[in-house]
Amino acid sequence: MSDILIVDDERDIRELISDILKDEGFTTRLASNSDECMEQINAEPPGLMILDIWLKDSRMDGIDILKATKRDNPDIPIVIISGHGNIEIAVAAIKQGAYDFIEKPFNIDQLMVVITRAMETSRLRRENNELRRRDVSSAEMLGSSSAFKALKSNLEKVTKSNGRVMLTGPGGAGKEIAARFIHANSDRANAPFIVVNSASIEPERMEEVLFGRETAERGVEPGLLEQAHGGVIYFDEVADMPLGTQSKILRVLVDQQFQRVGGSDNVRVDIRVISSSNRDLQAEIDIGNFRQELYHRLNVVPITVPSLEDRREDIPELAEAFIAKFNRDQGLPLRELTGEAKALLQTMPWPGNVRQLKNVVERILILGNDNGPIDASELPQQSEPEGDGAGVILSAGLATLPLREARELFEREYLMTQINRFGGNISRTATFVGMERSALHRKLKSLGIVTSNKTGARVAHVDEVADEQA
Repeated sequence: MSDILIVDDERDIRELISDILKDEGFTTRLASNSDECMEQINAEPPGLMILDIWLKDSRMDGIDILKATKRDNPDIPIVIISGHGNIEIAVAAIKQGAYDFIEKPFNIDQLMVVITRAMETSRLRRENNELRRRDVSSAEMLGSSSAFKALKSNLEKVTKSNGRVMLTGPGGAGKEIAARFIHANSDRANAPFIVVNSASIEPERMEEVLFGRETAERGVEPGLLEQAHGGVIYFDEVADMPLGTQSKILRVLVDQQFQRVGGSDNVRVDIRVISSSNRDLQAEIDIGNFRQELYHRLNVVPITVPSLEDRREDIPELAEAFIAKFNRDQGLPLRELTGEAKALLQTMPWPGNVRQLKNVVERILILGNDNGPIDASELPQQSEPEGDGAGVILSAGLATLPLREARELFEREYLMTQINRFGGNISRTATFVGMERSALHRKLKSLGIVTSNKTGARVAHVDEVADEQA
């Protein structure tokens, strides 16, 4: 996409510009009317287009071609050629997205300055897109737990399709990383990935941000939907989107087109939609906060992103990856984690999930006193957990219990800690604690601990114990 398409109904003008550009080392293509122009663009988008405002014997004039090109190929810089008396129209074209305009009869030096600058703009855009495509760190998926492997398998299944995906899971679990993984491994990887932070955009500005606007003073200002053309738009925490905007987004999904705020032209878009929510959207529908029709449109392929609690085996790998990233990006110390630190990280509660783990690692690296290994003493102090006894931190009340009860409580919480640490894998837990697998099973049964590869360990309910004894 490094050649220049010259569109003018006057043969002498087309060939003169072409000869000048060829002398400067550019490659050119020529079109005498709108049909030839659109055929050339559809065959291979040019690096730049020089476009005459008036085209005799054409279905479309220069403004129509400009609008169509900016709609489908917004990165192509377009230089308008304008004759005497057409300056106002040329200025209007600039507001519609043209890069610049040159008045006929044109000065060759002026022409070359404008074209050289426009081609540089085109080159920088291509390089930025390529760098964005190569920057896969924001889409890198790390882990080896069964929960993570199931997630990655589901994501890989949808990368090559165009189906809409709904990612659900707690805040901080990595829903945006999952969305970026889909984009980076899809056929749209070279196209934009645009994030709509539904919770952070003021409701009264939501439609302007999404659809863009047209004003006499500032011309066309593309919105996020238009910027995502050809690529992916990601609605982060879609439940926070205002109801009125939900209706309009639903219409976009049906028609694949919309009108900018203040505009009258239909803007066509080719986008893949990925959404996320940490709320129960069905419950939001029941109380009238979310439109059921939109939910069904967005929830074509539902994928659950597991919490960090459900993938504790991955914690050391994630922590080490964060250490390497902070060293690379911020120059923070490249420190190792001791075995005790890894074990403690795996047993800590993580209500903020992967995001919280990342913050903890960054804080340790910033406040650390040296470049030596990170030991358990540098990790945040943990508070006693709440809940039904399924926590992973020893109770402060051990000292007040008789020895037999304290030992039983310690064994229960210790074994639950290790089982959760190893993702519910009894064989690995038995090896670590130094017990035979069969002996560990008997011990867990005597302590009333129920295990699962999906949920880890928990204390059995009374009716479960009764059923087991029966």
